[in-house]
Amino acid sequence: MMKKVRLILLSFVCVLLLASCASQKEKQSSMPKMLDVNLSISPQKAVANQSITFKATVTQGKERVNDADEVTFEIWRSKDPNHEKIDIKKGENGVYSLTKTFQQDGTYYVISHVTARGMHNMPKKEFVIGQPSEEENSKTDSSMKGMNMK
Repeated sequence: MMKKVRLILLSFVCVLLLASCASQKEKQSSMPKMLDVNLSISPQKAVANQSITFKATVTQGKERVNDADEVTFEIWRSKDPNHEKIDIKKGENGVYSLTKTFQQDGTYYVISHVTARGMHNMPKKEFVIGQPSEEENSKTDSSMKGMNMK
């Protein structure tokens, strides 16, 4: 009799464990995938008055995101406090792009601000027009002196 009770209890515990595992898998699969933004610049090094194309390829899991709430390219020359922000209204196959020319040589930066499906992602890249200028993160940058950057 005692062996029968143990066997029933053991079977009941096994059923509970299996049900718990299945519930965890359902919770994991129902969680939204992270918003991924792949920012690319072509060409990476250009000359003044040459067109440069910026592309933000937006995906969530394996799905391309065509319904982003906001895609903005923020562009500035190194150490310049004035940042230009350009909104992109429509993407094609998850790709939001901007083509632009620059007249002044130097080191530039671009951040693509992407908001979609309740998430925000903002990758940053550096690019050069003609001769590079001093980078923002150089050790001689007065705003960075005394800071321990790791």
